[in-house]
Amino acid sequence: MTTETEEPRVREHELDRVTIRFAGDSGDGMQLTGTQFTRTAAVFGNDISTLPDFPAEIRAPAGSLPGVSGFQISFSSNDIHTPGDQPDVLVAMNPAALKTNVGDLPAGGALIVNGDAFTQQNLNKAAYTANPLTDGSLKQYNVFEIPISTLNARALEGLDMTNKQVDLTKNFFALGIMFWLYERSMDPTLRWIDQKFSARPVIAEANKRALKAGYAFGETTEIFHERYLVPPAHLEPGVYRNITGNEATAIGFLAASRLAHRPLFYGSYPITPASDILHQLSTYKNFGVRTFQAEDEIAAIGAAIGASYGGGLGMTATSGPGIALKSEALGLAVMVELPLVVCDIQRAGPSTGMPTKTEQADLLQVMFGRNSDSPIPIVAPATPAECFDFAIEAWRIALKYVTPVVYLSDAFLATGAEPWKIPALKDLPNISVENATDPATFRPYARDPETLARMWAVPGTKGLEHRIGGLEKADISGNVSYDPENHHRMQVLRAEKVAGIARDIPPLEVFGPEEGDLLMLGWGSTYGAIRSAVERLQADGHSVAHAHLRYLNPFPANTEQVVRSYRRVLVPEVNLGQLVMLIRARFLVDAVGYDRVRGKPFRIAELVNEANRVLKSSDRWLAGASPRSSESESQQEAQGADQ
Repeated sequence: MTTETEEPRVREHELDRVTIRFAGDSGDGMQLTGTQFTRTAAVFGNDISTLPDFPAEIRAPAGSLPGVSGFQISFSSNDIHTPGDQPDVLVAMNPAALKTNVGDLPAGGALIVNGDAFTQQNLNKAAYTANPLTDGSLKQYNVFEIPISTLNARALEGLDMTNKQVDLTKNFFALGIMFWLYERSMDPTLRWIDQKFSARPVIAEANKRALKAGYAFGETTEIFHERYLVPPAHLEPGVYRNITGNEATAIGFLAASRLAHRPLFYGSYPITPASDILHQLSTYKNFGVRTFQAEDEIAAIGAAIGASYGGGLGMTATSGPGIALKSEALGLAVMVELPLVVCDIQRAGPSTGMPTKTEQADLLQVMFGRNSDSPIPIVAPATPAECFDFAIEAWRIALKYVTPVVYLSDAFLATGAEPWKIPALKDLPNISVENATDPATFRPYARDPETLARMWAVPGTKGLEHRIGGLEKADISGNVSYDPENHHRMQVLRAEKVAGIARDIPPLEVFGPEEGDLLMLGWGSTYGAIRSAVERLQADGHSVAHAHLRYLNPFPANTEQVVRSYRRVLVPEVNLGQLVMLIRARFLVDAVGYDRVRGKPFRIAELVNEANRVLKSSDRWLAGASPRSSESESQQEAQGADQ
């Protein structure tokens, strides 16, 4: 007698990495949906990287293309550096979300759509001439058309809610489906709902029902034939939390306050994407943090300078348009030589530009965008978790050298998330410094022989009265001086003080061979894409290395040695070639740039392609072809690939 075992309805597969993109109207809760999936993946132990994509319009018409909001998460059982080039799964809640995102979905990718949203009215808003669910235009994808709105409404029957309130919970139905599909527990999200809506039990019940109904749909429907599991990553032992760049920045500044034993004052004018730092720091009153929402950018930095003059940690944050307004006061901070940290969370410009999109185009602005020679140290974290470390590092430099410091982040880092290993307090540096207290030895512009930092005295200290302001100061005494030789000496001293910081920062590290055919040099949020591209190129046998600058002024002392150790240097930037200009001018190295300002981070594949083009042109150059003609052909190929 033979007993046949029935094959399970759903086959289970184990994957190393999955990338999901949730997309819908700005009122569909896609950011919340993505965040909850991210939290659950983090609790499970995956390595994660996220890319929220907000609409630039504050109130774009519902269902319109400009109103689409997206959230991409990549989660893995291995160490990852980016939120993925392309989604493996696209969840599209309406036609506009489908139209703006489906081009990124590779053939064979899974497409989950809310079929209820594909009405003629919504199709018209998205400029569809025919329904893509029925006209065959999506045949290269695995399409799962689900009446999410209808099924969600049935799950919520009997609750005292309006139709609009019911519809607002459909994102949790979609989230429930994804939890089932990727074998993720609903428990963390159910606990979050109870906590978030504890004062509104009907809303809490509705969201929990929607989540459970979506999960149950995945269990019972016959449209899914496969289910997937991404095992936990092998992370270094420790306590982790999921953190965004802005969250890490705020916590880092709080930690700096404790490590410096000084109160933190944060004066800021709300601006995207820096506002979250103000929101978070305002919750730390119990740690002595004082936050001030100023009437404009000029008032914000003025108040911060005043706080530093008074002996506190005075700081402010903004984006590119705000840096333009703060530039005069930032010059004042250079002249009076006070510790100050100014955060620039960069976004696409110029002017208002695209407020919710990322860019790296403020480097030259923060380095040179003030009158006269007014050098300022600049630090730039490379990942969301690094924002914590470099918030502390910015204050270490500011306090030790008694100078304003610019902390450069951007929208990609600010809103992106990854696991952060919470450090032990004993592992954090002591960055405290002493104020001048002795009237017998106090001279306002007498300098430390090693750092060239001037003495920092707190107003009100008896016998330590001194002048302050934007007029040039006399060396040592600090009195107002119009002497030409003194002005030259003070300008040189200020420049030498900043240049000397190069002796106090780590050398530029190289990932890969210490010399070779190509160095990919980057800074800021391009880190993940460059590192991943270099890993692929190395796996293909190329002699390629990656170096990433976290210190942009001054450069690490070994920067010239590093860039001269390779036949070619490629500098990818989300601007039109700012770092590459500095590298070429400073070191006379024939570096080439790869520049794209699309409001989006680089994709790994495009950097791999560009590196291969540069390597190919370099080979032709060595074989006797004109380097100029080779680079011209490379640019033409790059333009063709984009088109």
